[in-house]
Amino acid sequence: MSSLTSKATVGTIGLVCKAFLNSGYCSSVTVNGLDNLINALHSSERSNGRGVITMANHISTLDEPVVWGILPWKYYFNTHLTRWTLGASDIMFTNPVFSEFFRQGQVLETFRGDGIYQPAVDTAIEKLNAGAWIHLFGEGKVNQPENFDEPSSLPLLRFKWGVYVSFAALLLSGGIYSAHSGRIIMEAAKPPIIIPMWLTGFHTLMPEGRPFPWKFLPRYGAKLSVSFGPPVRTGELEEILRSSVEASDEAGRPAASLGVDAKPLDIQDEVSGAETTRTRWMRDIVTGALEDKPPREAGPQREEALRMARVRSAVAAVVQRYVEALGQGVSQNLRRD
Repeated sequence: MSSLTSKATVGTIGLVCKAFLNSGYCSSVTVNGLDNLINALHSSERSNGRGVITMANHISTLDEPVVWGILPWKYYFNTHLTRWTLGASDIMFTNPVFSEFFRQGQVLETFRGDGIYQPAVDTAIEKLNAGAWIHLFGEGKVNQPENFDEPSSLPLLRFKWGVYVSFAALLLSGGIYSAHSGRIIMEAAKPPIIIPMWLTGFHTLMPEGRPFPWKFLPRYGAKLSVSFGPPVRTGELEEILRSSVEASDEAGRPAASLGVDAKPLDIQDEVSGAETTRTRWMRDIVTGALEDKPPREAGPQREEALRMARVRSAVAAVVQRYVEALGQGVSQNLRRD
């Protein structure tokens, strides 16, 4: 019964988003590289435990779920072909009705300030290891400053070593929800299929800073585009990560400068996480980062925890490069047009 309810919830929202994008309310909707996502979702490797991650820039509270109106309608009723995401308990799970709605909408409840070792992140990793698709916004919040000149390819806000995911339902204004991409990617049993995404025009559909009630209403005539890059090549990702981790460790940067979450570093959780990661696809990189190095901090366990934070920071930074590179290409095309 729960599975049927989930399909009905996701399917209904998907169809509403598709109807909205096809209604003419937006002056144009351009989709580039959708085959990159479609091929990833239909990859035979998913049945063997290789999950899919999409990572996008975040320019409005309607990025989610409106962007998924571009998918074929039949995808909305197949949970294997629809994304999972994470949502903040204090914004989305505020009463029994909302809680049930978002749970059925494939949203995992997270608690901001509880750090990266919490049940929702554990569940996200489990789902990824079962071949699921997880969508992430790495910036942590809507990046929509004043005088937003989109064709100049606005630089992404620095990705968190924790990941932040937004799911704005049609009846809600959206928000920022912390999850934690570094850990999700690192603790995947197999290298996930990572698809970079770039969105344009959504900031004109839902501009920030408008007064009530206009701030809840999409603006007419937006020109939207959604672009999907090719999947990140695992070998190239590993090579860049090795270089980044080695450079970070040699610099001896403190964890605080690497985007450590507001929750203080939990030494025992970090040590346990390191042991888990040593058995996963990034084991060689993590082992190289953690072993055969003299401790700089008060003790070996704390030093290991700090090095784990550096590795997560490197993971987030590398993925950010791919997303930004896609955005630069899209922006060049916008300037030519």
